[in-house]
Amino acid sequence: MPTSFDVNVWNIAPRKNAKGKVTSYSVRWRVVREEFYASFKSYSQADGFRSELKSAQNKGEPFDTATGLPASMGREPEPCDVPWFDLACAYIDMKWPSSAATTRQTLAEALIRVAPVFLKAGRGRPDDREIRSALRGWAFNPPKRSEEVPVEVKEVLDWCSRNSLPVGAAQERQVLDALEKAVTTKLSGEKYAPSVARKTRSVLTNFLTYAVKREALDANPLGEEKWTSMPKGNRTIDPRTVPNPVQARTLLAGIREIKRSGPRLEGFFGAMYFAALRPEEAVALQVSNLDLPKKGWGEIYVEEAHPHAGRHWTGTGRAREVRGLKSRDQGEGRPVPCPPELTELLRRHLAKYEPGENGLVFTGERGEDIPKMTYMRVWRAARGATFSKEVAASRLCRRPYSLRHAAVSSWLTAGVDPATVARWAGQSVAVLLEIYAACLHGQDVISRRRIDEFFGWKG
Repeated sequence: MPTSFDVNVWNIAPRKNAKGKVTSYSVRWRVVREEFYASFKSYSQADGFRSELKSAQNKGEPFDTATGLPASMGREPEPCDVPWFDLACAYIDMKWPSSAATTRQTLAEALIRVAPVFLKAGRGRPDDREIRSALRGWAFNPPKRSEEVPVEVKEVLDWCSRNSLPVGAAQERQVLDALEKAVTTKLSGEKYAPSVARKTRSVLTNFLTYAVKREALDANPLGEEKWTSMPKGNRTIDPRTVPNPVQARTLLAGIREIKRSGPRLEGFFGAMYFAALRPEEAVALQVSNLDLPKKGWGEIYVEEAHPHAGRHWTGTGRAREVRGLKSRDQGEGRPVPCPPELTELLRRHLAKYEPGENGLVFTGERGEDIPKMTYMRVWRAARGATFSKEVAASRLCRRPYSLRHAAVSSWLTAGVDPATVARWAGQSVAVLLEIYAACLHGQDVISRRRIDEFFGWKG
């Protein structure tokens, strides 16, 4: 290992929590241009370690440029010296077996966002894109990590392991400030969406709690940490994104005209609009879930969801994962009314297209789960072909999920009891009223008309 006599040892620095209580003591030193750090629970431990460093320096011992230590001080790392990279991999290993594929992806992406804070800068550091790719593709995916890792990826991961700050650094004020910036701000300088920032902080908080359990930290430094830069936002839907009945029906007709997959996806999007199904619920519909009379109202029994996460996270070789319904126990479904317009649309679809694997109502051309790429391509094409240039540039129907928003809000506007709407939509009344109550475009006009009628005003 390369060694050097160019060493500088700094004074001991106490670390304090949000209440001003000293939680540990840190020793920092430099070998050539590389800085090193060690954390101790008591001042006497820190002072003893620093004295050993100074003694070795005074004796003229060379210091290892990789570990930062002289040969006379080979030692096992203290708990607070556990490298962030090693503990992050252990955290992912612990979470992986019981997590949904989408959760696995969320955990990995959150840790990748804070990785630059815990990885040292300086000469020899791989390109940031190479680091992100190696973390996402291998380090934070246990099954892939257990395979034979490509040489170039292994070099990046080995560098991350050697050049990772200890988890204990998270208690330092400057590191906490850097974490706040990493959680709330993109590398480009733009702010993350509120939902992304909240998820990232939640994962980081959970990771640091895990570090406490593993005795790599004395206490979670985020426990009482208030971040003023966290982007503010509520869960209320922007009314400008939600179509009214004329716009929704026009868009569904436009989807039918998109070749080649448009005709087989009209019913898929129709189920989202008329029955308020989430995309992953519509994808999972089976023929056995449908009770369709020749005409009139039918019923859909929603009992499964196939969320898209990508083959990298499912571990099954498929892009979608079979899951129970959101916020419900495994095997618990919900009935949803199927209005006459949707009944006719579904019957027409089933007459034209054979059910797919396991009786799937909506499939790709080979009978498999509808690829997300396919329905998003059709959605964008139909939106561009249906709307004027000005409307297409607006927020209206930017995402297929806007169809569900329109359905739920339409039920409320029509006067359906909120408890019933919540049951049909598969969420709590509190969430329903918070998110959907005001998202239907034109609802203000209806409300004003009702006020006119109440007071006997004539327009």
